[in-house]
Amino acid sequence: MSNARNIGNLPNGDDAPIFGCRAWVHFDGTGTPAISASGNVSSITDNGIGDHTVNMTTAMPDANYSVLATNELHAFITSGQTTTSFTVISEAFSGARTDFDDISAAVFR
Repeated sequence: MSNARNIGNLPNGDDAPIFGCRAWVHFDGTGTPAISASGNVSSITDNGIGDHTVNMTTAMPDANYSVLATNELHAFITSGQTTTSFTVISEAFSGARTDFDDISAAVFR
């Protein structure tokens, strides 16, 4: 049994549990990474082309959370999850690592 808290039910009477987003960020990954908006994210670390670490302000209870990272055209690979950070790897359709100017990521647990 998960120790995640159910924050409520849908107003239409659906009793499927709702679990909130624990952290989110929208950032420009070109040049020096720049956060345009976020929640529970303190900074982005540039590890090289197409490789960014997202640092969270408040730690997760463990590294067993889900991350969704995307932009309007691509889904991204995430790895290196710790309680305080995760890595977003961005690749072009060719498979080459590429910096994108519009990346969003969300953490769910």
